[in-house]
Amino acid sequence: MSGAVHKTAGDEELVAACRRGDASAFEGLVLRHQRMLFNVALRMTGSREDAADMVQDAFIAAWKRLGEFRGEARFSTWVTAIVVNLSRNRIQQNSIREKRVAYSLNAPLPDCDGEIHPDPPGTGPTALEQLEEAELRQMVQQCIDKLEQGFREVLVLRDMQELSYEEVGTALQLREGTVKSRLFRARDAVKECLRRAVGTS
Repeated sequence: MSGAVHKTAGDEELVAACRRGDASAFEGLVLRHQRMLFNVALRMTGSREDAADMVQDAFIAAWKRLGEFRGEARFSTWVTAIVVNLSRNRIQQNSIREKRVAYSLNAPLPDCDGEIHPDPPGTGPTALEQLEEAELRQMVQQCIDKLEQGFREVLVLRDMQELSYEEVGTALQLREGTVKSRLFRARDAVKECLRRAVGTS
């Protein structure tokens, strides 16, 4: 199967080609879904480095476990579930690590030589609108980070990745009613968090 065909083939066709030993077909799946999975992992963990690692690990796991994929859900939903599980594990690992190592978020950063210097201001655009947009995104992410893990997962998959309720339920192994209930509570918690963050009643 050529690269051009990979772009037009559906996931089911690419999975079938993978099972026949076509590694380039799996590369097509990676290229198609890696950005979406990165966004999921990033929203779950808040770390670009962790997110990149987990997407790579998820595709390695998917390749090894392709025989377990029965096609009962979409491939994207199946591999999203793998990313969610990896995110849970990474969050737990980071939590344990943070309890062992005290650090300050405001501490100056070491340079490549290990020397400490004050963190210089960014040299990028400083337009007020861009700053406000960045601050709002940061506030939203901080509010998402404060959610209990189960609520965060539902919010990220449904509202940010726009998976259907059924797909979210499949990825998280939850009933649709539970997905809707958690989503309602997660949205409410984020709204309340944002209200407090901007100082409105």
